[in-house]
Order: sequence, then structure tokens, then C-alpha cells
Amino acid sequence: MTEKFIIGLVGSPFGVKGFVKVSPCSGEPDHLLKLKSIVLSKDGREQTLQIEEIMLASPNVLMRFAGIDSPEKAKTLTGSQLIAGRDQAAPLSDGEFYIEDLKGLPVTAENGEVIGSIIDIIEGGGGELAEIKLSNGEKRLVPFRKEFFSEISPQEGRVILKNLWVLE
Repeated sequence: MTEKFIIGLVGSPFGVKGFVKVSPCSGEPDHLLKLKSIVLSKDGREQTLQIEEIMLASPNVLMRFAGIDSPEKAKTLTGSQLIAGRDQAAPLSDGEFYIEDLKGLPVTAENGEVIGSIIDIIEGGGGELAEIKLSNGEKRLVPFRKEFFSEISPQEGRVILKNLWVLE
């Protein structure tokens, strides 16, 4: 299972004190308010920054980091990803899972035949789509809904597709 997650994206500077807008990837900003430090990743480089101030500005969070005290310095962080461990990620409710834990899982038919594996879960116009790489190398997008998947269990390493016609 994945141990590190992207939990937020740094947007534009806010105000004159060096704050940046942070958009939570989970859509739930409350868990970000508890952070004391965070790893920022941008252009393949990571840096750990101490959080000096943080406040809710729904649906975003405003953060100010140690050593970042002007809009000009804050602007250098725009486009960074907040990387956190599983313990800092948004808590899961029953039946929920992290998308990162689904990537690479085998997708099987209800009869046990391996169909392929999950590449990603992406946003589509009508909801989320599972991007599946089939055993023959082709890729398909399948609506990521209960009507098509009878079981999704990252803990057990299982994803079962029940409506195979959707791959045609």
C-alpha cells in the first residue's frame, strides 16, 4: 500500500505576509489544519517546511511557512504538491479507500479470470472513471460505480468487474 500521498496543491499567494492558498485533494480541508510541517514537491525536488500559520478559507486553506514572508517568496511555491504520510492524509470512513492504493491492483471477472489492472481513477464529466490496462495492452475507461464493480478491496488486493460488456 502507498505510504505517501499528495494531500493538497499550492495555488497563488494570498495577502502580503507570504500566505498561499492550498486546495485539499480530498475536498475536506479540516485535516490540513492539524499539520505542523509538510513536505512540498515541485519540479522533482522536495523540501520540508514548518507551518507558521494556517487557517480555513473554505474550500481552501491558507498557509504561511517559516522563511516565506512575502508574496514574492510565496509565489515560488505555486504549483507545489503537499506530500504527506498515511497518518496525515484525510481519514477514511467505512467503505472508502485512497485512489493511490488502487493503482496497480489486478482487475478480475467474477469467474476469477484476470482482465487487467487499474492504472488510475480519473474525473470524467459524469463521475469518476477507472482507467484499466487490459491483459492485451489496450486501455479502457470504465465508470467507477457499484453497477460495474462488485468488489473493491485494496486491503485484499482485489477489484472485481461484474459487467464485462463495458470493456467492448
